[in-house]
Amino acid sequence: MQDTIRIEIEKAIKTLGWPEVTFVVDYPTDKNAEADVFSNVALVLSKQVGQSPREVAEQLAAELEEKINLVTAIVVAGPGFLNFSLNREYFKTTLEGAVAAGDQWGRNDSWGGKKVIVEYTDPNPFKEFHIGHLFTNAVGESIARLFMMNGADTKRVNYQGDVGMHVANAVWGMMNGAYLSDNEEWPPAMLGMAYAYGASEYKSAQNHSVVEEAKRINKIIFNYFATGNIEDEKVISYYKRGRETSLKYFEEIYELVGTKFDEYFFESEAGPKGKEIVINNPDIFPESDGARVFKGEEYGLHTRVFLNKEGLPTYEAKELALAKMKEDRLGEYDHSVISTSNEITEYFKVLKKAMSFVYPELEKKTEHIGHGTVRLTTGKMSSRTGDVITAVSFINDVAASAKEKIEENGHQADEQLTSSIAIGAIKYATLKGNILQDTVFDKEKALSFEGDSGPYLQYTYARIQSVLAKAAEAGVNPKTEAAPTEAYAVEKMMEQFPSVIQVALADRAPHKVVTYLTELASEFNSFYAQEKIADVDDEFAPYKAAVAATVGNTLKRGLWALGIEAPQRM
Repeated sequence: MQDTIRIEIEKAIKTLGWPEVTFVVDYPTDKNAEADVFSNVALVLSKQVGQSPREVAEQLAAELEEKINLVTAIVVAGPGFLNFSLNREYFKTTLEGAVAAGDQWGRNDSWGGKKVIVEYTDPNPFKEFHIGHLFTNAVGESIARLFMMNGADTKRVNYQGDVGMHVANAVWGMMNGAYLSDNEEWPPAMLGMAYAYGASEYKSAQNHSVVEEAKRINKIIFNYFATGNIEDEKVISYYKRGRETSLKYFEEIYELVGTKFDEYFFESEAGPKGKEIVINNPDIFPESDGARVFKGEEYGLHTRVFLNKEGLPTYEAKELALAKMKEDRLGEYDHSVISTSNEITEYFKVLKKAMSFVYPELEKKTEHIGHGTVRLTTGKMSSRTGDVITAVSFINDVAASAKEKIEENGHQADEQLTSSIAIGAIKYATLKGNILQDTVFDKEKALSFEGDSGPYLQYTYARIQSVLAKAAEAGVNPKTEAAPTEAYAVEKMMEQFPSVIQVALADRAPHKVVTYLTELASEFNSFYAQEKIADVDDEFAPYKAAVAATVGNTLKRGLWALGIEAPQRM
């Protein structure tokens, strides 16, 4: 309907001989507004046509009268807004369409026929998978799912740093600390301790022995992937076993949080390719003090090293190679999103500029989304010092609190349900604000069942399933034939869902889905408090059941877009 109204307004502007302008057609944010859709077109046109906004609005309203099907009234409001009221039949038709759409409800084809690659999470093997990774996974997963709901052929990929000085420090710690035994299983936590030990010794070493040994290990691992040669069997043996342990552990976490990647890329693959790219483009990456750099200052940025003095590729060179690796492995794509912490936003600006000279077409397709980070009350986390909260311990802690809350209310909750509630609480808290901002996790608020939380949305969905089951027992099943004269407020809000999904992706703003779902759940609970659904004597009960079922499906589809499960019971 928004598109239809927009098109008719554009026609009216042309008929009146006025210039083309950019204007808004949207839903009013005020619940008490006497309009289903509004436009600010008259306010935008006013100066250009030399008339007051209300005069412009009145002429547009007269021109549009009876020209938009299912619009029952066009009213000039306030300083010159055009308010549109929609026919009751429109909302009934929308409800019927939503029922017919089923699991496809909310989808659109704005990105139809396009292939999109979304890269996110990107943890480093040999380090702990901490809550920072958990939050960046939630952001990336939601962006990927929004692309999917907007019709894109979406490939979810993960780029993991399995080489570099952090790995060299970890291997040194594994070889020199009393953490790991050759004859026992290696717990992932021990790898994190070994890394913290190695990184601390590397930084605080009073002589160069630790530094030089770590650098030697780094070269050995790089050369292993570049040439296939094993220069030190013990180093490579520890490296392989540690890498395998880490990656297996990461997979368990991905399954826990509901992420399934289509492809994995590793720095070990990108390193040799990145080095070759830099060496083959000396004009773009000139030598500077024994290293190869990109002079970002020439473009209002800053200079970064792409090949260090040791002749090894840096993160920058590897990222450059990664862009081409994605195309080589996944085929030609239309758009590539890289979602990371905004701490490296400036770094990505330099990288994209360098990429524009090496792979100009790929650079045009590449978008970096830098999101906020997780802060602790004690300060910023550091895997180097071991001051981290692991993802698994964090989820378990929130799940335990969720279990306590449920049992306090006299109910029982199994492990699967409490885990689902915990992850829903974490993801909701992550995504409810602008993703560009830092996140502060308040466990009590996140686990609230009374609103503005993941559990509140999950509970509302489960409640609807219970209501529908009781209605069915009473002989009331969802049907749309007999509708009441006026559309319900929740029915009108539900109609907005496809638009919310489209706008949330366009603005890269998952929080718009969160806000919408929270308001929808609140509106449904008000509807349920006023209306009887399981009343077999009410001629409109089947229609109310259809509204309830579609609200439930809208919550389920919206929660899916956020990466949150919708449990059948709570």
